Amino acid sequence: MTSSAPAPLPLETLRDTYRDGLLADCVPFWLRHGLDPEHGGVLTCVDRDGSIYDSDKSVWFQGRFGWLLGTLCTDVEPREEWLAGCRSCVEFLERHCFDTDGRMFFIVTRDGRPVRKRRYVFSEMFAAMAFAAYAAAARDGTRAAAALDVFQRACERLASPDGIEPKLVTNTRATAGFGGPMIVLGTGQALRAAFERLGDEPAVAAVNARIDAALEAIQTRFVRPELEAVLETVLADGTPFLDHADGRLVNPGHAIEGAWFVMQEGIDRQNRSLVDLGLTMLRWTWKLGWDDEFGGILYFRDVLGKPVTEYWHDMKFWWPQNEAVIATLMAWDQTGDDTFRTWHAQAHAWAFEHLADREHGEWYGWTRRDGTPTHHAKGSLWKGPFHLPRMHLVCWQLLDRRLASGGQPG
Repeated sequence: MTSSAPAPLPLETLRDTYRDGLLADCVPFWLRHGLDPEHGGVLTCVDRDGSIYDSDKSVWFQGRFGWLLGTLCTDVEPREEWLAGCRSCVEFLERHCFDTDGRMFFIVTRDGRPVRKRRYVFSEMFAAMAFAAYAAAARDGTRAAAALDVFQRACERLASPDGIEPKLVTNTRATAGFGGPMIVLGTGQALRAAFERLGDEPAVAAVNARIDAALEAIQTRFVRPELEAVLETVLADGTPFLDHADGRLVNPGHAIEGAWFVMQEGIDRQNRSLVDLGLTMLRWTWKLGWDDEFGGILYFRDVLGKPVTEYWHDMKFWWPQNEAVIATLMAWDQTGDDTFRTWHAQAHAWAFEHLADREHGEWYGWTRRDGTPTHHAKGSLWKGPFHLPRMHLVCWQLLDRRLASGGQPG
């Protein structure tokens, strides 16, 4: 069980921890164990020591790892190893991951034969991020155009009433999920950064229009002041709160990730109201999602305190902890409020204590409520080089800027 909150670490120590976690641990682990020299792209089903336990490939992670490596080339330094890895993921996506209808697969075999296709657009969004990151790193106009095209078509599918096939047999209770506008916002921010580097003003304007629509949906439909919560699911027609198990669900990891996306948009636009919206989302969700007994961010909560039916509701997955580390540090940086720095110290300490593997590197992904790992795999078709290295990168960059300006937040 948790005791008193840990003392915040010095900013220099935190910066070095995130920088070294990225450059000396996480990225080398995946370059060494994940990149596929035979077929291209990245394998993510790796055991504790990096050995492969399943050779199928997640299409998500071709895009996610491609984005990460391309972004490192533009934001850190242009290493040929990173650019080559990014290109390998991009080319694997182009060769193997698009179906004849223009949509993308979800899982393919190691050599690229389709295994599974889903109705969602997350594969497309992450592919767009990879194309954009490679375009910015390699000054590749063809991949930049592909990034915008894939992104726009995915946004159209999300926006159209007939774009995403209904999950339920009937439309008795048609719903919409927070993941839609959130992924548009996060993907749009990644694309905009790449297009700004390329000086492509029309592409920046097109992306900003999509971001504006996503922000409106988040603020008017999913952020619910009457409940002090960011809901995961709402009725598609915008009518009041859905008082069923799905409608009461809060996914703290998603809500916290969305909170720092909104804060980041406010920072980028110098729009204080957006920063404040993100701060509010974080405050509400921390209250619901932080486990006061054992520490860590829980997976699901019911906004009215009723039972949650998903069996993993009280587990601690890696990615909500990553998002909490980013969001609390960003909140402190924007406000100077010691509450956020305390929350960051709690999130950081819990995650590094229970998830970091000191012997083989990288992090475990799944623990029970008390922080005991359920197993020691480092990756799966859903876990790989994205949330953790992004946490390291964003926090390192934030702390570098803060220390350069004298170390005072706000």
